[in-house]
Amino acid sequence: MNKETKFAQDLIDFIYQSPSPFHVVQNLRKTLVSQGFDELDLREGWQIKKDGRYFVTRNGTALIAFVVGQGQVEKDGFRLVGGHTDAPTFRIKPAPEMVENGYLKLNTEVYGGPILNTWLDRPLGLAGRVTLKSDDIFYPESRLVNINRPIMIIPNLAIHMNRKVNEGIELNKQKDMLPMVTLIDEQFEKNDFLLKLLARELSVNPEKIVDFDLYLYEYERGDIIGLNNEFISCGKLDDLAMVYTGIQGLIQTPVNQSTNVMVCFDNEEVGSQTKQGAGSPMLRTVLERIVYGLGKEKEDFFRAIYSSFMISADMAHAVHPNLPEKHDPVIKPRINQGPVIKINANQAYTTDSDSDTVFELICQKADVPVQKFVNRSDARGGSTIGPISSGQLDIRSLDIGNPMLAMHSIRELGGVMDQWYLLKALKVYFGD
Repeated sequence: MNKETKFAQDLIDFIYQSPSPFHVVQNLRKTLVSQGFDELDLREGWQIKKDGRYFVTRNGTALIAFVVGQGQVEKDGFRLVGGHTDAPTFRIKPAPEMVENGYLKLNTEVYGGPILNTWLDRPLGLAGRVTLKSDDIFYPESRLVNINRPIMIIPNLAIHMNRKVNEGIELNKQKDMLPMVTLIDEQFEKNDFLLKLLARELSVNPEKIVDFDLYLYEYERGDIIGLNNEFISCGKLDDLAMVYTGIQGLIQTPVNQSTNVMVCFDNEEVGSQTKQGAGSPMLRTVLERIVYGLGKEKEDFFRAIYSSFMISADMAHAVHPNLPEKHDPVIKPRINQGPVIKINANQAYTTDSDSDTVFELICQKADVPVQKFVNRSDARGGSTIGPISSGQLDIRSLDIGNPMLAMHSIRELGGVMDQWYLLKALKVYFGD
């Protein structure tokens, strides 16, 4: 296995071990600690120093890691990369047990914008956070749970009962997308089924569990596929491919004059307007505390901001093999042809000619190909954390991503080489 394929396989393994944003942050924490990073507490005073490697977490689903540069922060600023830990899925509702015609189902609510029909007929697991009583009512205990077994499935309706299914069908999120767990009979104890299952998984008394944040996920592991092993077939590439590569770029780059930062926001898929999202003051607060922790003053923080640069890293759309007309007639990114600079006249992305040029020159120095993406002028595309972050911090910024197909499907498709290209580019970015 060559180094490019090995890096792609490591990404697949990371995604498999990270079935919820809570597990993403838990696994990032383990990686960072193993690489000599110290965890800081947001509620305590910070003692930081030049060349230091640190990280903080927020709500268990967001993380900011940073390496303090050797230069003066007010002069050399921050080099930031931003991604997000969440992905479209289904969240379990309170008191979720539903019984109908001998089936036990769980009541769910859609999170974000998944391609619904890709979730049908797939073995599903369940993962997230369970919150327990503690001695301090304001700080309950949190435990992560991953029921890494194919315990649920959302079945399709047979074509014999829906002859027009291949002509297109609208799936009702409340009726059609409920996962089936098991068959029940008179002896089956359906009341508090999920609570008791969680208690067994965590080896606690059910009465100790107060609430939970639980999400469905695809049970099957991702794969490297294609005639020449050129593709990554895996869920949550949007945006764990950027999170994983950004963290690796930060770890693998020697200390520089600038202070390097990787921020992993949560809740991008639902608008980012949460305490751990890009629309919150979380990042600004941490950057300010870094400046003060280095013995600097308020004026130095403002100077540092205007000496900084941010890459908003979210996945991008590759030209579709069967529907190329959905893309701009000229600009058509391709898989394994390098990272994509995302551009939008109406500022759905933050890229301008200044920031575009910076990233193109970084890729040139890294010997990495680079592409561009624009929407068709008659189609509205998506947005990401770049413009939202710019509402909190007026830092020079651009939006990039690796090209992929089937964004928001339960199983997305990216390129092996693109992950390697981005890692090379980020190491130049963090190290130049």
